[in-house]
Amino acid sequence: MENPIIRTAELRDADTILHTMALSFAADPISRWMWPEPGTYLKALPRLAKAFGFRGLEEGTAYMVEGPRAAAMWLKPGTEVDGDAIGALVEETIPEERLGEVGEFFGQVQEFHPQIDHWYLPMIGADPACIGQGLGAALMKHALAHCDEDHLPSYLESSNPRNVSLYERHGFEKIGEIQVGNSPVMTPMLRPALV
Repeated sequence: MENPIIRTAELRDADTILHTMALSFAADPISRWMWPEPGTYLKALPRLAKAFGFRGLEEGTAYMVEGPRAAAMWLKPGTEVDGDAIGALVEETIPEERLGEVGEFFGQVQEFHPQIDHWYLPMIGADPACIGQGLGAALMKHALAHCDEDHLPSYLESSNPRNVSLYERHGFEKIGEIQVGNSPVMTPMLRPALV
């Protein structure tokens, strides 16, 4: 397996990265719980990815594998997701009878989010045609080197149980479970700072 070429994503890469995320999360348990209807999912997921990770593109903390085949949207300490955009997306795309459950789910997500300085990985994904090529691992290694230089912890929420072992191999530890009603389980994970 060749070493993938990883570079910092630029604003001109935004559409490509958002489309890669839409492909990579198409079978994701949490994303499909939120948007089980394919048409709604295809419209909603790029907006969700933008709300969660676009600030990483703006600040130079999003990375991609040339091709493009995979991407990771990191947020540096002090950078927040666009909560207003997430709220608007949920209100526009989730049926009214499910709003309470989805809102409670996001409330639990917020409760687990660390209140200390940390690097945050809201989204990482690969084109399904490229799964099994080590692209996620390469992206993690690349970005975690920056986290380690800062001597800060890293945080993520795994929305797919199949990915937990990948994150554990990179030093992340489970710190709980997020689950509401009939939602799948999301796993918040923290990687301690290297001293």
